[in-house]
Amino acid sequence: MMTAERGRGKFAAPVCGPFCSLFLVLLVAPMTDCIRAKYSTYEEEFPGTVIGNLAADLQLNAAGDTDASSGFRLMQKSNSSLVKVGESDGQLTVGRRVDREQLCQEQEPCLIVFDVVNFSREKFVLVHVEIEVKDINDNAPEFPNSEISVEISESSALGTRVPLDAAVDADVGANYLQNYQLSPNRHFELEVRTRTDGVKYAELVLVEALDRETEAHFTLELAAQDGGTPSRSGAARLHVRVLDCNDHRPAFEQSSFLVELDEDAPLGSLLLDLDAVDPDEGLNGEVVYGFSPQVAAEVRRLFRLDTQSGRLTLEGPLDHESRTSFELDVQAQDLGANPSTTGCRVTIRILDVNDNAPEISITPMAATSSGLAYITEAAAAGSFVALVSTSDRDSGANGRVSCTLYGHEHFQLQPAYGSSHMIVTAAALDREQAAEYNLTVVAEDLGPAPYKTIRPYTIRVGDENDNAPAFSRSVYRVSVLENNEPGAYIATVIARDPDLGYNGRVTYRLLEPGSALASVHPATGAIYALRSFDRESLREAELRLQATDGGSPPLSSSATVSLRVADRNDNAPVVTQPLPGNGSADVITLPGDAPSGYLATRVRARDADEGVNARLSYRIVSGEQAGLFSIDKETGEIYLGRPLARQPLGPRPLRLVVAVSDSGRPALSATVTLTFAAAAAAEPPGGRGLLGPGKRTWDTSFVVILVLAGSCAALLLAIITIAIACGKGRKPGGWEKARSQAARGSRGSEGSFTASLVVQRYPGGAASLCGSKGNECDGDAASQLGGGAVGLYPPGESRRAAEPEVRTSFSHRRSLDEQ
Repeated sequence: MMTAERGRGKFAAPVCGPFCSLFLVLLVAPMTDCIRAKYSTYEEEFPGTVIGNLAADLQLNAAGDTDASSGFRLMQKSNSSLVKVGESDGQLTVGRRVDREQLCQEQEPCLIVFDVVNFSREKFVLVHVEIEVKDINDNAPEFPNSEISVEISESSALGTRVPLDAAVDADVGANYLQNYQLSPNRHFELEVRTRTDGVKYAELVLVEALDRETEAHFTLELAAQDGGTPSRSGAARLHVRVLDCNDHRPAFEQSSFLVELDEDAPLGSLLLDLDAVDPDEGLNGEVVYGFSPQVAAEVRRLFRLDTQSGRLTLEGPLDHESRTSFELDVQAQDLGANPSTTGCRVTIRILDVNDNAPEISITPMAATSSGLAYITEAAAAGSFVALVSTSDRDSGANGRVSCTLYGHEHFQLQPAYGSSHMIVTAAALDREQAAEYNLTVVAEDLGPAPYKTIRPYTIRVGDENDNAPAFSRSVYRVSVLENNEPGAYIATVIARDPDLGYNGRVTYRLLEPGSALASVHPATGAIYALRSFDRESLREAELRLQATDGGSPPLSSSATVSLRVADRNDNAPVVTQPLPGNGSADVITLPGDAPSGYLATRVRARDADEGVNARLSYRIVSGEQAGLFSIDKETGEIYLGRPLARQPLGPRPLRLVVAVSDSGRPALSATVTLTFAAAAAAEPPGGRGLLGPGKRTWDTSFVVILVLAGSCAALLLAIITIAIACGKGRKPGGWEKARSQAARGSRGSEGSFTASLVVQRYPGGAASLCGSKGNECDGDAASQLGGGAVGLYPPGESRRAAEPEVRTSFSHRRSLDEQ
């Protein structure tokens, strides 16, 4: 505990006025996060007078020049005009003129009580401030009336007391009325007495016998003086009238009475039966009762005194919380010619009954527009949320209150000061788990029949940017067809952030190096291609996508979009064997005695596409001679269908056009023209038969029969093949396959050949096949295809509708041995 005092003549501060006196008492309560601070100041101080500094006196966090996250905040606004609190350093100054008598009247001590919250990023601290307003002697005593008249009988005995009107002084303590003085005389003196409520009054005491015939009236000066420095005083003129004697006066059994009464006593209850005795006879001995003139009208409405019987009864309802006791001055007076009066004092003490339920007042540290308490989810455990103040107008056990908090384990109640408690956080909060808490505060007094008050209370949790955007998966796998248009939509990815407002507003962006391939819409997460993709040059790519919220500081997360470029059939087959060059291919020379099934050559091709689009098939489209050649559609290998010696090639080389097609939709094709020549067969020693060297010569008739049988079989096979080809219509490769099957087993002749390849593309994948010069095919090919140019078209599309886009021709010479 630390105490500092500044007063007149001691530590006078330059900002204080001539009556500046400042006291500071700091009490650090044993409860966590609650500090009590006591200060004092005198009334009538000038506005701006410094009372104290909370940051310096309590060693609390003060706001810096650029730091707005800490400081002080006044919770109650009712006294904000009397005392001002500096928001940055907690300096307490006088706001306006303070009149203690107007603020507290006779209450002592006079306190200005309020609560201040010291807040920072980490914690909130509650400071309970009590400022005692000390009295200065700024009020002089005053009598209710400037003229006071009393009567006293000449037969009054020495020591007779006559109560006088009390003076009123609004000041308290030493500045309050301290003494009465009476102008000098020889018959009367003053005796100053104090009532139980602290009011000082004077009684006129007879010290020397009176003689009405000698002196029937006295005029005296009555003064009241307070104890201030310098003192103040007030005066009234006292008129004493001496009455003719009435030898005896009424007498009570005792001079004072004490009555205890429950505050809920029914009206009409008998409090006291007064009895005063006067030994005189007749009217001089007949006594009547009444209240003295000093009894206030309010008291007269509550109590009734029967003038004849002296019975004191309850006339109005009582309330212990409003007033705990009453003092009644009762007089008994005889009815003689010169009536004598005797007084007594009746004190009525009001006993408390438990008739008031506890009251609950909740003041939040911060409140929403709807009045609900507000606490950020970033608040640490033990942070102050709201101040719960309880009160009970009853006294004793009836006024002692216990307070309990129900509703949720995230909050708890801690004692603060007196009958006040703090609602503090008991655990870390998460707005995404619970955005609002409904609590119940229960206050119950400790009376024999306790009263209970239940107050529901809602605490709302404020959002902090404590959640980063979250993608549904770390890797997204998407595909896009090649040859797409720039700006084509690829996919949409979404990241979700459970925070509110800007803290939950997500924006997207692509990280390097993927930003050169695609773009992302910052609000929706939709991804668009920036250029056209070519699968043959770019098969896969990874795009790094980042999602960032709008909090401060912002939080972000990232995900990977694995982009696969899907294939289109945009590449035609390319013949790689035989390798063309110089406008012609090598001549393929066949042995003159090549047997049936002889591998004449192999056509090979490649396709840059993949899958079905790169699956190739081979077929002979022109130049076939009665089944002389056949081709394996899978491998491109060309075989002799029959021995070459049985059907020579003739003097001119034979040109054979072979087409290579992929399986895409629509299919793309390429052709190669092969030129075959036959070498002369060498005569072995001893002759040569049909079955080869070393065999005997067959009979001529047998050979003729065998040739006729083969010709009939070939004719029948050709008829069947043509019928099948006609049934299949324009199916690619149908009639070429039938012709090659019918021609197997035929022979050729010696000669030379030239292989040439021409590929012409048409929209939709159509291609035309022709010779090496211009767009016209040679005579054999043209005659076998109906005299027109050879073409491959998609189903349902005519050759006449197609326009050539690309034309490529090449030729190369190569020997059969090199193949």
